[in-house]
Amino acid sequence: MKALNYGSLNIDFVYNVEHFVRSGETISSQNMAIFAGGKGLNQSVALAKSGIDTWHAGNIGEDGEFLAEILQKAGAHTDFITRLPGRNGHAIIQKQPNGQNCILLYGGSNRQNTKTQVDEVLSHFEKGDYLILQNEINEISYIMERAHEKGMIIVLNPSPMDEKIFTYPLEYVDYFLLNEIEAKDLTGFCYSVGEVRGIETDELLDAVCSHFPNSKVVLTLGEYGSIYKDEKQKIHQPIVKVPVVDTTAAGDTFTGFFIGSIAKGLSPKEAMQMAAKASAIAVSRHGAAPSIPELKEVYDFGR
Repeated sequence: MKALNYGSLNIDFVYNVEHFVRSGETISSQNMAIFAGGKGLNQSVALAKSGIDTWHAGNIGEDGEFLAEILQKAGAHTDFITRLPGRNGHAIIQKQPNGQNCILLYGGSNRQNTKTQVDEVLSHFEKGDYLILQNEINEISYIMERAHEKGMIIVLNPSPMDEKIFTYPLEYVDYFLLNEIEAKDLTGFCYSVGEVRGIETDELLDAVCSHFPNSKVVLTLGEYGSIYKDEKQKIHQPIVKVPVVDTTAAGDTFTGFFIGSIAKGLSPKEAMQMAAKASAIAVSRHGAAPSIPELKEVYDFGR
């Protein structure tokens, strides 16, 4: 069994600021750093570090060769990464002192996948292999259709959320991993966070499961932890509390370690625990891909 992550490969330009830039405002950053990133790359690093045989497919531009090297160092296979002329996809990330961030994406090479390229990549995978997708590349509908025909297990993290999501064959998705905002947008569910938060969260989770009754759902809730639900069970996983330095790769780390753990045969409860610990370690460090822990660190964490 193999895991194929067909996803983005970004260069992250991270600016430390006192507060996010407001409309019409010009501010100075305290400093700037460059990291490897992209939800695809981050999740491949996490998948590989979780101990599963991981393959990344995607594109890099002329300035992105170091991204493939980072994947290789993490243990992911890079045979299906295509080198293209032009600029690599990148992100401009503002980071506040409390670790919160906001992100502006430029697609670049991530938006230049072709159907021929997809067919070639998927020819190397078979029924029961995992396909992990986000929403930072093109040709996602085609990738899902071909993977479904092959009997692959399809995982979707619908981020960033936009109107294209609704053109995808979402009925083929076996696992959704999404946050509250993405869940609300995906289902049209309306709520406001307040004293009845627990009730509203349950209703939101039920709305996702109602829209996609054949899918397993993981809803991440920030400081309130995460919830897994399938047709048989619902599991709440609290966060593992640590000093927060940078939340950039928290969700991607969670996704990679959760799916990696499931693919290795762990129960959903065990996979949620592994993902929560891995994510906690990631937010206690700077950067995106560099913050993702090794498997031994996750096993040893909290002992």
